Amino acid sequence: MEFGEFADTAAEIEALSADTDIAARVTTLFENANDDLPVLSRFVQGRVFPAWSSRTLDIGPSYCYEAVARAAGTNVSADDVEARLADVGDIGEVAASYDFGGQQGLGAFTGGGGSGSGGGDGANDLTVAEVAEELDALAEAQGSGSQDKKIDILFGLFNRASSDEARYLARLVLSEMRIGVGEGTVRDATAQAFDVSVESVERALQVSNDYGEVARVAREEGEDGLEAMDLELGRPVQAMLAQAGAVSDALDDWDEAAVEWKYDGARVQIHHDPEGLEWAGGTEPAADREVAVFSRNMEDVTDALPEVVEHVEEHLDVPAILDGEVVATEDGDPLPFQEVLRRFRRKHDVAQAREEVELDLFAFDCLHADGTDLLRAPLTERHDRLEAVLDSGVSDLWITDDPEEIAAIEAEALEAGHEGIMLKRPSSTYSPGRRGKNWLKRKPDVETLDLVVTGAEWGEGRRASFLGTFLLSARADESGGDGGFETLGKVATGITDEELADLTELLEPHVRTQDGQAVEISPEVVFEVGYEEIQESPTYSSGYALRFPRFLGVRDDKDPEDADSLARVERLADEQ
Repeated sequence: MEFGEFADTAAEIEALSADTDIAARVTTLFENANDDLPVLSRFVQGRVFPAWSSRTLDIGPSYCYEAVARAAGTNVSADDVEARLADVGDIGEVAASYDFGGQQGLGAFTGGGGSGSGGGDGANDLTVAEVAEELDALAEAQGSGSQDKKIDILFGLFNRASSDEARYLARLVLSEMRIGVGEGTVRDATAQAFDVSVESVERALQVSNDYGEVARVAREEGEDGLEAMDLELGRPVQAMLAQAGAVSDALDDWDEAAVEWKYDGARVQIHHDPEGLEWAGGTEPAADREVAVFSRNMEDVTDALPEVVEHVEEHLDVPAILDGEVVATEDGDPLPFQEVLRRFRRKHDVAQAREEVELDLFAFDCLHADGTDLLRAPLTERHDRLEAVLDSGVSDLWITDDPEEIAAIEAEALEAGHEGIMLKRPSSTYSPGRRGKNWLKRKPDVETLDLVVTGAEWGEGRRASFLGTFLLSARADESGGDGGFETLGKVATGITDEELADLTELLEPHVRTQDGQAVEISPEVVFEVGYEEIQESPTYSSGYALRFPRFLGVRDDKDPEDADSLARVERLADEQ
């Protein structure tokens, strides 16, 4: 296909507003694509390489401005291009405003990378395949002299482009296509063009993360071919994502919840094959490399994380794809996320950076193990396989329907210095790139309440000598007067043994009466308490109850008359 035809199609799509019309036009483009189908499925999204590939053009705007200026003529400078861009706001429109063709220079005769006929014949000289080949050569240009080579390649392309071709070439180079075509459009157009189901295209995209390859297989092999597509070691897929949620959401929707600690680290996807991975997009074999580590954005970060590579090589013996988190630590204690970024961004002096910032791997999912893809397996099975193949560095997983146990797990995670917990549906499959209700990040406590302790219960077992459960009350009087207190819940989680000892010592002098394990306490001490939500409840005198309350600390700076009032509790309940 001539690149001019693609440019005309892009212009038509850009002029459309309805999603159905856009999808229909992309469908027609795919039906007429011939051998250019894989490239067109990427170009129409503004991509040059497959979504899974970490390859980039590595071309800054200044290079593009210089190439446009050279192709536009001797009286145009890169500063002129940039100034016009400031006025117009679209590099495509700026490029289209110049009259390209016929400028002398290396690129004009070689087509930039050497594959084109060159010379500035004008419109319809470029083909889609030539543009893809030249951009591939541009990405390959590295090291000394690469800047001039990149500009030469771009100059050669612009010098052969018509105004309309230049508009979409410039946008493509700078990843600013902006014609309204996203991944969903390409998915739907692929299904429509080749008479396959959207579901089969979606599944194939999940395992391959390659829109061009999926389109080709859909056209040539149909549903059967799409169904046969599998994960490939060395080719990353998008990570499954979580949305904000609450313990009540999980337990209301599922019979039980899988609970994990939520780490303040960086997401990684690890590919391992003892026989060696296919590297650099499957075109350059690297049999001496067994492990590849990719970031959440599918960037290859293997070289920056040597201890992760060493851990996997030591503790994993079979081909596998793992999902997990890398956490910066010091003497076993987690450090802030920014410390992890220091390592991810390091390209030089990695050994020194390793001495400064230690990293630990916490793997929590297994997408592939020893020849078997596990995306369709339930979470519990995937975790079992993870524990079977990796003998160290596996994150714990608890299955429970008990909100108190969930609260205790969260308290342990927070005490260990981590962010909190993840809640996952035990039967859920792994959906790359999806953010849904099967994975929930527990909402942080949006509000806290300062409440008075008016009762308690002695603990059991090793905590029998401590007061372990505390009755909480709000002031009944909005004005702060002595209008009494109304109960609205008990708190027993988020408290360490050491804190229980201190709280018992603090509260024992204020015990009024005791009946079995329960004691009545004079309203003297104020707790700061987090919670998930406030519910109406006949259980407590306030008419409300705190769901999943968590002890945060003692408010030594507050007297009971300074505690929160029932009126504030009512307002917070109404605002939920």
